Order: sequence, then C-alpha cells, then structure tokens
Amino acid sequence: MNIIISNHSNTPLYRQIKDQIKRCILTEELKEGDALPSIRKLANELQVSVLTVRRVYNELEEEGFVVSQAGLGTFVSTGNIEWLRDTKRREAEKDLLRAIKTAKSLQITKDELHEMLDILYEEE
Repeated sequence: MNIIISNHSNTPLYRQIKDQIKRCILTEELKEGDALPSIRKLANELQVSVLTVRRVYNELEEEGFVVSQAGLGTFVSTGNIEWLRDTKRREAEKDLLRAIKTAKSLQITKDELHEMLDILYEEE
C-alpha cells in the first residue's frame, strides 16, 4: 500500500489517507483479512499525527471497510466488500445522472457526451 499525501492539497490529510486506503480495498490491492499498518507505524511513514491516522481508521471502521481487534490490529473487513463496491457504483451512477441532466439542458448529444467521457476517462 503506497499512500501519497500532499500538504498543498485543499483536501484534509486524513481524507487523503482515508480515500487512498478505501481505493486499495476496493481495487483489492488490500484483500479481505489483510492487516493495515499499526496507527503509529503509518503515522511515522506518512509523517502525520497518530491522531490523524486514528481518525482514518475509526472512520473506515464506521463505514465497514475495516475491523479493529484489540491487541491484534486493524484488518480489511471480510464479507461486505462487494456491498461496498456496489455502494460506490451507485454513487458513480448518481454523478453520471447529474452529468446527463446537465448535458441535456445544454443540448449536448449522447455521442458528444460519450466522446467527452472517453477523453476524460483516458486523461485521468
């Protein structure tokens, strides 16, 4: 797991870390049952406060991405990864529906919208 944070980003540090860990879980770079680094270890690696990492782990646990076991550590949650992926797909669908409504209001054709999506997808 390679987490890169930027002090120049408008996104708070804890959010940058959390989003990257979630991405690692959803793309199966981190698999169900894998251990996450200890709070102290990750804080040292990223040169952030242990409170920042604790917040990340707590929020990931609240959202069902990880489970903490006292004395053992924090692990990628087992059993609900597919549900989490589906939740993310639904979020993407909502965003796409908003884009479609905007495109229709601006009289952008479906073909033009596809072309825009292809270009933006490749650039990302």
